Amino acid sequence: MLNLSGIYFFAYDWAFRAGLEYPAVLFSVLFAAFAFGACWGSFLNVCIWRMPRRESVVSAPSHCTSCGYDIRWYDNIPVVSYLVLRGKCRKCRTPYSCRYFVVEVVTGLAFVAIFLKAAAVNQTPQTVLLYWLAFWYLLGAAWIDAKHRIIPDDLTFPVLVISIILSGVFPEAVGQKVWWKGVVSALASAAAVSGFLYVFSLIGRKLAKGRDALGLGDVKLCGVLAVTIGIFGCCFSLFAASIAGIIYGTVLAVKRRRSIGRFAIPFAPFIAGGAVIWMFAGNWILEFFRHINHLQ
Repeated sequence: MLNLSGIYFFAYDWAFRAGLEYPAVLFSVLFAAFAFGACWGSFLNVCIWRMPRRESVVSAPSHCTSCGYDIRWYDNIPVVSYLVLRGKCRKCRTPYSCRYFVVEVVTGLAFVAIFLKAAAVNQTPQTVLLYWLAFWYLLGAAWIDAKHRIIPDDLTFPVLVISIILSGVFPEAVGQKVWWKGVVSALASAAAVSGFLYVFSLIGRKLAKGRDALGLGDVKLCGVLAVTIGIFGCCFSLFAASIAGIIYGTVLAVKRRRSIGRFAIPFAPFIAGGAVIWMFAGNWILEFFRHINHLQ
């Protein structure tokens, strides 16, 4: 049986170690990671625009939303095409949203940063894939939720399925050694977190007399996080998001002189922020709590 985990570990370890001795190798690897991330950022832009409008992300070709012009492949190169065309449609010259450029660049840079961080702290290389998937999903979910107040199931469920498959292909990423244990661990984590938060949302809705304390989209989002960054990471993300959300809501309420309970605040951007902090600082956060517990 082909050992995908072993092959991936060898390639990852070789690329980083060779890069320390030969900077050109590391630069090439990081450029490849950026290009890979930018390509996925380009696809994420399609999801961000089409999914809230219930449009297919695979059947219809990329086109200008103003004049309907089908975008040619050479005008659809991530980052490069936006700069060459100065952010405008080649045919009607209508400006595109800067979101296209921002999402592609941010995703590319995040892929590079996640790779470097995992190598620097000796995380299992398989973790990189799950973190890449988590960041890609979080960026899309946060952007859509901030604008449309929804997190499409068409985005969440495929990511959940892919993350469970990756947990089977690379069981080391979820602390297991056998593929089926990796799958069971991923399923159990997603079910436990989603189930608990679903009950919490029902109780909160009842206490709040019909107002959602936590939307179902957020519940499913946390189920994905439980698989991709772990239950501890998911809990930290919720904790950080709650604090940030309360501060944001309080400031907004004071500024507009209205009750904080009258605002519908999108929660996904705050959860995403907490999850990104965990992805880059989770090791140190866990070490800090271990140190505190040791002192006690």
